[in-house]
Amino acid sequence: MEWLGHSNEDFDFNMFSASHFTILAIFVLVNTFIFIYRKKLSDERWRKVELATALSLILIEITNHLWMYKHGVWKIGRSMPLELCNIGLLLAIGLLLTRKKIYFELLFFIALLGATQAIITPALTYDFPHFRFFHFFYAHLMIVWVTLYFLWVKAYYPTFGSVVKVVLFINLMLPAILFVNKVADGNYWFLRHKPKSPSFMDILGPYPWYILSMESLLVFLSFIVWLCLRSWLKDNKKTSFSES
Repeated sequence: MEWLGHSNEDFDFNMFSASHFTILAIFVLVNTFIFIYRKKLSDERWRKVELATALSLILIEITNHLWMYKHGVWKIGRSMPLELCNIGLLLAIGLLLTRKKIYFELLFFIALLGATQAIITPALTYDFPHFRFFHFFYAHLMIVWVTLYFLWVKAYYPTFGSVVKVVLFINLMLPAILFVNKVADGNYWFLRHKPKSPSFMDILGPYPWYILSMESLLVFLSFIVWLCLRSWLKDNKKTSFSES
């Protein structure tokens, strides 16, 4: 079963290839579907789907760790669930299982600013139909879709306090990530060097200045996203009021 093997010789991923464009098309289509059918999806019968989705994310993540262990590539410095998107996945699972808003508040900005960027410019070496291809995109797509589902269907909205919470959350975790990177020779959050594949970090300057740029960008974009969403909600409320 080559699609579960270690070698990527026959599965070399290229950004903006046919498989990548297919994923991007699916991404846009499902986003649109969630928005258009948000009222129908609000039916409580979808609760079972929420729980099943959480279970699927747990299973595929466990399978991924088993795959890494089997092929001898699991390492403390790169395999622990410490990347922002890994944390986003755990938050998405917690949100699906509990529906607690604190998970949504932290997930919202990580999903829209982190997972979306990873989908557009993936740091990936395995192409379709390798397991790692499916794992990467399923996890990242679900992070965004779960967020949009709770935003548009369940009417969970971030506040200005949510921006403060996510910035504090990131900065409180930063020392721990730096410590793990140092003792385990890791590169979590790309704090030691940029990814080898092209990414938006290429325009943020050299090391270590791109780290400060990322921090500033996180605060700025989180605030802008919250401001845009706040404006959109106000317009919707005015429209709903005038229609009634």
